[in-house]
Amino acid sequence: MALAMTLGVGAASAAQAQEARIAAVNSDRILRESAAAKAAQTKLEAEFAKRDKDLQDMAQRLKSMSDSLDKNGASMSPADRAQKQRDLSQLDTDFQRKQREFREDLNQRRNEELAAVLDRANKVIKQIAEQQHYDLIVQEAVYVSPRIDITDQVLKALASSGTN
Repeated sequence: MALAMTLGVGAASAAQAQEARIAAVNSDRILRESAAAKAAQTKLEAEFAKRDKDLQDMAQRLKSMSDSLDKNGASMSPADRAQKQRDLSQLDTDFQRKQREFREDLNQRRNEELAAVLDRANKVIKQIAEQQHYDLIVQEAVYVSPRIDITDQVLKALASSGTN
């Protein structure tokens, strides 16, 4: 019995000597707060600014045409009113198509940019893991103790490495 207890204590101390080093990173914070993510957002805004302005202008034309038809429709001839309604309907169809295409293109480009940011962040995380001898770094978890959260360290490393 004494021998079994001695072996049990020896095994417990061996397990402690090989305790895994674990850390966690909050990917959402990386995508919100990193300089690389902010630069990607600025790049997307610049890339899509003209199309966004064109859509806003088109929406204003649509509203003006609709208001004009509401205001003057009763005094128009039936043929004129029907033509204005067809024009309004056509503009509305074009607007909705362009708006859908804009959203799809923006979402695709945003996903591409965010994937590039995450790729850079993952490289930094791997460097930190190797330098500080972590056995496991998780990015998604239900709960993370602040004691093992290295998100701030990753954000600083991303900023200082110039990987924007």
